[in-house]
Amino acid sequence: MSFFNSRWVEAPASTRVLPDGGLPLGFRAAGVACGVKPGGALDLGLLVSDPPATTSAARFTRSGTLSAPVLLTKQRTQLGALRAVVVNSGNANAATGNRGLEDAAKMQGSAAIACGVAESAVAVASTGVIGVPLPMDAITRGTLAAAHELREDGEREFAAAIQTTDAFEKRASLEVALQAGTVRLSVQGKGAGMISPRFATLLVFVQTDAQLSAEECDLLLGVTVSRSFERISVDGQLSTSDTVLLMASGASDVAVQPETPDERTFGEALDAMLRQLALMVTRDGEGARRTARVLVRGDEPIVGPVARAVADSSLVKTALYGGDANWGRIIQAVGAALPGSAPLAVDIAIEGIQVCANGSYLAHDAAALKAAVQRDEVQYEIDLPGDGGVAELFFSDLGHEYVTINADYTT
Repeated sequence: MSFFNSRWVEAPASTRVLPDGGLPLGFRAAGVACGVKPGGALDLGLLVSDPPATTSAARFTRSGTLSAPVLLTKQRTQLGALRAVVVNSGNANAATGNRGLEDAAKMQGSAAIACGVAESAVAVASTGVIGVPLPMDAITRGTLAAAHELREDGEREFAAAIQTTDAFEKRASLEVALQAGTVRLSVQGKGAGMISPRFATLLVFVQTDAQLSAEECDLLLGVTVSRSFERISVDGQLSTSDTVLLMASGASDVAVQPETPDERTFGEALDAMLRQLALMVTRDGEGARRTARVLVRGDEPIVGPVARAVADSSLVKTALYGGDANWGRIIQAVGAALPGSAPLAVDIAIEGIQVCANGSYLAHDAAALKAAVQRDEVQYEIDLPGDGGVAELFFSDLGHEYVTINADYTT
C-alpha cells in the first residue's frame, strides 16, 4: 500500500515515495531488544546524525504531568542542535519522581558516549506504562548494543522499537525535488491510543539531509504539527510523553533558504508527510475500523470547540464504529459545546449528503447515507452561524477492541 493512501492528503508533485526506505544522508539508526518488553520484542531505538552542524526543532505534550524524558529534553538539551535521540518503549518513565529524572539523565549520558556527541545534543524519549521505574541496567546495555547496530538503513528496526499498542508500523522515506537540488525526508512514528487534539499521544522523529537553520526548522515544524498532530483524536486523552523532533543533517549540501520557492516546496512535502502519518495514527486507533474528518465552519471562536466536541464524543465515535448513520449524535455534540437557550442554527452533511438544515431534520436519501457511512473514511461537515472560522479534525471510531486493549494494558 502506498504511503499516501488517504483522500484527505495529496502527495505533492515534487515528492516521490522511496519504496525501499532508507534514511537521509548523514543519519544512522538501530533498534534492539533490551528486555523492557517481554518476549524479545524490540524496545530500544537509537538514532544519530553524524554531521556536527546538524540543526533541529522539537514539540512536546502540553500535559501538566510531564514525563521525565520530556522534562529532561526540554531543560537539558539544545533543542536547535540535537544530533541524537535514544528512545525506549514498554515504559514511559512518567510519574517516577527524582529517580525518573536520574534515569532519563543516565539514558542521555550513555547515548552521548555511545554516539560520540555531547549530552546536550541527545534527546530522550520513553513510551509505555506510566508510574513504573525504568530497568536502567537493561536500558544502558541496550543503548550500547544499539550503537554497534547503527546503520544508514536501520530505520525499520528503529520504528519497530518505539511501538507499544501499534497494530502496524508508521514510517516513510521521501525524495523531494527542489530547485537547488534533491533532498530526502524520512519519518518514524508511534501512536494508537491516548490521542488528543491538544497534542497527540505519540513519538515522531523526522530527518532530512537538507540544510536548514535552527530557526527554519522550528518554523516549519510548528506550522506542520499544527496541521497534523494537533488535529487528531482517538480517545481525547492527553499523554505525558508526546514528542516530535525534526533533525536536519545538511549532508546533501542543498540549502533551503527562507522565503524562497524551495522553502515552500520543502514545507509542502513535510506537511503532507506529517498529515498522512497523523492519519495513520488515527486509523490505528487501538482496534478502530474507520477514520473520520470533521470540518466546521462559522464564527472563529466557536468552530474549534465544536470540532473537538464532535471528534471526542464517545457517541459519535461508537456510531462511526458501527457504520451507523445516526446524525443525532453529531448535533448532540455540537449542542454540548455551545449550550444556550435558543435553538442553534446548524447545518450538517455526512459524505456530502445534507441531513440537517437550520437545526432540523432535512429529507435525504437514507439508503445512500447508510452506504456512505460504511466506508473506511467518513467526512462530516458542520456549518454554524457566522463566518471567517474553519476547524478541521481527524478522529477514529471507538469499539470493543479499544476497551479490551486498555482494560488489559498492565496485566
